[in-house]
Amino acid sequence: MVKLWNQEAADWRLELELGDAAPLSLRAAGEGRALSVSLGGEPTAETARRAAAKAVKAIRELGAASAVLDAAPAAELLGADGLAALAQGAELACYRQETWKQAEDKPFTLYLTGAGELDAASVLARADAVTRGVRFARDLTNRPANMLTPALLAQAMAQAAEKAGVEVRVLDERETRALGMGAFHAVGDSAAHPPRLIVLRWRGGKPDAAPTALVGKGVCFDTGGYNLKTSAGLKTMRADMAGAAAVCGAVLALAENRVPVNVTAVIPAVENRISPDSMLPGDVVVSMSGKTIQINNTDAEGRLILADAITYAIQKEGAARVVDIATLTGACVQALGFTVGGLVSNDDGLCARLLDAAQKAGEQYWRFPDFPEYKKMIESPVADLSNQSSDGCGAITAGLFLGAFAENTPWVHMDIAGTAWVDRPRREYQTAGATGAGTATLYQLCAALAAEG
Repeated sequence: MVKLWNQEAADWRLELELGDAAPLSLRAAGEGRALSVSLGGEPTAETARRAAAKAVKAIRELGAASAVLDAAPAAELLGADGLAALAQGAELACYRQETWKQAEDKPFTLYLTGAGELDAASVLARADAVTRGVRFARDLTNRPANMLTPALLAQAMAQAAEKAGVEVRVLDERETRALGMGAFHAVGDSAAHPPRLIVLRWRGGKPDAAPTALVGKGVCFDTGGYNLKTSAGLKTMRADMAGAAAVCGAVLALAENRVPVNVTAVIPAVENRISPDSMLPGDVVVSMSGKTIQINNTDAEGRLILADAITYAIQKEGAARVVDIATLTGACVQALGFTVGGLVSNDDGLCARLLDAAQKAGEQYWRFPDFPEYKKMIESPVADLSNQSSDGCGAITAGLFLGAFAENTPWVHMDIAGTAWVDRPRREYQTAGATGAGTATLYQLCAALAAEG
């Protein structure tokens, strides 16, 4: 918990420092002990976020229950963004994933002082809403698959959304089948737990303004289907719905902060299992758009459900622009590792806005090229598209496959396969498991769109 300082007793005192060469460091003292945290480099909101997280983790390990941090240097140099980053870093550093053990986690409170002329209470309240969105996304993604079937995912999201004032609609398998969502059902019909299409609408903007659609991949567990994953590959497949969690967390934060923008989240929730009704390599399915798809790999299932969800967002929700986010390809992990997500887009302006939002959120993305040669790799001799590349470039071709369903609507695809889950934290404010990747970036993007009017 982060609170403004009002003379409560605290175990430790933290002091943020900026040297002549502008490296950021943080010193802590308490109970006869002292520690120093230094990240070096140019002071930014992200370095402030990481420094606060590193310091809080260290003093918690020493048994502290509270600390006071003088935020004046960050507030003076970085303004509201610096203050918000300190709070977020501390909150996320304290995150513990849900367990079913009887042990209790000890609470920790960080007090902030030195905000100067900033309206610190408002800054912290807005930042807290975003942080809670990230934590919510982490909680869902960390949850075991037997406790998060498509129906249970819909229930959890609906409860949180209704509490935040977000409109909810959940379509069952009969409704989605009636819409002709053949690509969605090619995956969803493989499981005894039926699929759900979850729609969350935050109507904070002008009544007649078309919404921005956030489409999140919600594969609650991915076995790979008949193209079965390896034993090692199955271990983290409960996290294959991290994109769904991210868009829900972002919408919740937008609603909590009453951001004046219209945003609709469309979340196709399925399990990819093996059954007598599972799709097979070589099958041809008809998507909601009418485009036919040849199934060359049953483990390339995320793009199938996203294809129909993108079509739904455009045709049924009237989306002005679409951003989809997914743990989509191992190829993206091979290309960019565990700290950078991949982007594919048909719109330079929207992609630039997303990159700006990511920088503000402290996340990193890299835009892949989309040369015409890549599109030929997803051509099929018997259908409009193939769900697998014929010649590598898997992260790019998977994105371009989705772009075929966005058609002329401004669109960006975010591949978070490497950043959504970490066995070993890459940032000080991460813990092992789900990271909540994409949540803060999507929030910042929509907030920027609201500011543009």
